[in-house]
Amino acid sequence: GQSLPYVLVSPQCPSEDSWKSDIQQRRLVELLDHITESLSIDTDRICLTGLSMGGYGTWRLAADHPSRFKSVVPVCGGGDPSDAESLKDIPIWVFHGDRDTAVPFERSVEMVEAIQQAGGTQIRFTTLEFLGHNCWSAAYATPQLFEWMFRQSDKKKRRRD
Repeated sequence: GQSLPYVLVSPQCPSEDSWKSDIQQRRLVELLDHITESLSIDTDRICLTGLSMGGYGTWRLAADHPSRFKSVVPVCGGGDPSDAESLKDIPIWVFHGDRDTAVPFERSVEMVEAIQQAGGTQIRFTTLEFLGHNCWSAAYATPQLFEWMFRQSDKKKRRRD
């Protein structure tokens, strides 16, 4: 019920596919291009977030196109630790329930540790204690999250990947 100063786009992945697949990643980039060309969008203020399978897709899209996002918020997803180098300069806030049986909590731990080992200093990790896979309700109910996302503006112009 709040009036917020941003555009929220929430695509749904076809049930027979995955957000981390090449075709869905291409479609997400096409969607992002369409939105930024069609609407009055400040491309230096684009945030990326996703939960569960969308958390996996968030890690993948951010690693493949790091200059497109001012901040990234993967929620109960997993990524590829070998992508840490491309992710180390992006402000990232990770959320994961420590009792998640669908996506192991360790998937987020290993991403955070890999990014820190690569020299990333703008990464936060919130362990949602006693929560399982549906931890996104608590993550997105965190008022500081949206304040943090709003503060991550990158005023310098970035090139498109």
